[in-house]
Amino acid sequence: MMDNKAPYVPGHGLLTGRTAVITAAAGTGIGGATARRFLEEGARVVLGDAHERRLEETVATLAGEFGEERVAGRASDVTDEAQIAALYDLAEERHGRLDAVVNNAGLGGTALLTEMTDEQWDKVIDVTLNGTFRCTRAALRRMKTGGHGGVVVNNASVVGWRAQAGQAHYAAAKAGVMALTRCAAVEAAAYRVRVNAVSPSLAMHPHLVKVTTPELLAALTEREAFGRYAEPWEVANVIVFLASGYSSYMTGETVSVSSQHP
Repeated sequence: MMDNKAPYVPGHGLLTGRTAVITAAAGTGIGGATARRFLEEGARVVLGDAHERRLEETVATLAGEFGEERVAGRASDVTDEAQIAALYDLAEERHGRLDAVVNNAGLGGTALLTEMTDEQWDKVIDVTLNGTFRCTRAALRRMKTGGHGGVVVNNASVVGWRAQAGQAHYAAAKAGVMALTRCAAVEAAAYRVRVNAVSPSLAMHPHLVKVTTPELLAALTEREAFGRYAEPWEVANVIVFLASGYSSYMTGETVSVSSQHP
């Protein structure tokens, strides 16, 4: 399953001097990997996550490696407008500006549509789609006022393109993230802000193992072109690219980090 594992890519200073906010950044998933890759590329990061203890541990670890002046965090729930504002306030208070926002927060679950409750539907939509909307809106307001441009990168999913049983709420939310990205990009171009998204298929981390059966993980892995799942840092590399000057003419795009674009 793990044949063709890619070597880790070292940093090249692609984000030197930039200040980034990353949501759902605690732990070992895509958010945590993105925080590390941004730091390796020279950025200053402010991390948000609803899990306060895990966030504190992540901030302490990264600050120990990259310096306390470059790493900060604040517990934040993307369903709460005030907590989002406080997260962005922290970035601007520490570093005077906001250059990039990575909207990684999302919530999944499995339920057949005929058995899905309103509560299950609403919870996934509120975190995954509405949370991305709230964070994007708040970021664009600040970047527009700041006048120096900026970048927003949203985390979508290949499930936003394709059908998968038991995933109607998650698929609808991720398809919504893609549409939100396109519309936001058209509006934000006027003040030099780019808005793009990544669309991973299967990026392995401990939380996914806890909420997914071994049988489903094996079936999903078999669909992958390389015969293995992605490491979270491989998705983070594409996020780095979208946040960097190398993607200066890209906006409104959803980049598949997979072979599974329909």
